[in-house]
Amino acid sequence: MMSRTWWASTGLVGTGFVLTLSGCADAGALNIVNDSDSQVVVQTGDQDATVPAWGGVSILDYGCTPGDVTVELASGQQTVLSGPVCPDQQIVVRGDIATLEPAASPDA
Repeated sequence: MMSRTWWASTGLVGTGFVLTLSGCADAGALNIVNDSDSQVVVQTGDQDATVPAWGGVSILDYGCTPGDVTVELASGQQTVLSGPVCPDQQIVVRGDIATLEPAASPDA
């Protein structure tokens, strides 16, 4: 009888531990791709990211932006992308145009 109580208690503690860990899941990365000849600065509302020419940046475990995203090109031109922007989208700069596109699949 005592061993059944012990196993039941252990099972409840173990289940609680697994549920707690699953609550710490990754919020997802926010990806930025710069397919242009100049670096750009991307302002998410609470972070700034400088993205080199022909490069990219991933802000790991970021989740969604708190609001709109501003992309500043080397020329000083700014483009505001309607937010929030979430990990299922990526910010893409081509030439002097910044857009939102579906994020690349991790299986691709």
